[in-house]
Formats: sequence, C-alpha cells, structure tokens
Amino acid sequence: MTLITLVRHGQTDWNLARRIQGTTDIPLNETGRADAHRAADQLSGSVHHTIYASPLLRARETAEIIAAELGLGAPALVPEIREREFGEGEGMLVPEYLEKYGDWHAPVPGAESLEEVGERSLAALHRIAREARRRSAPVAESVIVVAHGGVIRSLIDHVSGGTLPKIGDMLANGSVHRFEVSPASVRLLEQARVF
Repeated sequence: MTLITLVRHGQTDWNLARRIQGTTDIPLNETGRADAHRAADQLSGSVHHTIYASPLLRARETAEIIAAELGLGAPALVPEIREREFGEGEGMLVPEYLEKYGDWHAPVPGAESLEEVGERSLAALHRIAREARRRSAPVAESVIVVAHGGVIRSLIDHVSGGTLPKIGDMLANGSVHRFEVSPASVRLLEQARVF
C-alpha cells in the first residue's frame, strides 16, 4: 500500500481568467506561488518520502516549492499526469467552451476524453506506487504528486464510481486529495473542499 497525495498546481493567470489551459505551458502567478506554499504548509504535518509532478511548468513549479519547504529532493517528472489535452477547446474561456460544446464530457476535435485522462493517470499512479513499494517494502511510503484539475477530477471520478466530484464542483488551486494505492485498487481517503 502507498499513500499518494495529489495536489492541484497553484493558480496561473489563465486560471484567474477562467481560460482553458490544457497542455499550454502557463507559469504560476504570485497567487499560485502562495497556493503552493499553503499546500506545503498543509502537508508539513505528515512525513512524505518523495515528490512527483507533471512536466508542465505550473505543476513543476508548485512541486519545487513544496519540495523545498518539506526538505524533499527535486520532483520526478511524469508525463502521464499532464493536464487533459483540450484540442480545439484549448485557450477558450470556460463559458465559451461550455456554450460551444455543452459540457466537459462532450467530444471536442483533437481533445482527450475524461476517460482517456483517467486511464493514463491511473496507470501512472500504479507505476508510482510500484516504484515506492520497490524502494521501501515492507514499509509503506507517502508520496506527493502535483498534477492538474482535470487529472485529479478524472481520478476521483474513477475511484468514486462517478459519484464525485459533483457536477459544478471545482477543485481549488493548491488543493490536497489523499489516495491509497495498492496493487489491486485505488481508494480515495480524503477529498479537499470543493466550491
């Protein structure tokens, strides 16, 4: 068993504007750096052994801030936990996207489905957990993974059987979500406050 804490990256200017980033590589803004420091503070009450991150700048920078504050090494980058590719929807404002496509599950030319994001992200979590078990067995490791809203949402959706997060719930930048990963399952232990 491996405890994996997923953290959503800090805010970017595109988050603030409610613009769909997808795989567009947008850096954190000052609020985003503060989000990362708050997440590190929230994580400081527990022992964590290592940290991973999406290679996109906003996640990588969030992970670097958390790693520095918690005394962890540099984050290992995992391409499979990058944000959802939104295809033609990338760069659109959220209201424009929803008006044009209807909802987040609608097919968009060039975009990944939420199911595809969930499959690749789930496979990445299992790989991270296997690496942790190889390093520390029989002792369980606690691992931090800094990812994106779409990735975390798809994982929560998968492990809750589609009941969480509820439609309209937003995952806050810097939010912390705890999972338990074993060879046969992934279980949601704690979901951060949603709004």
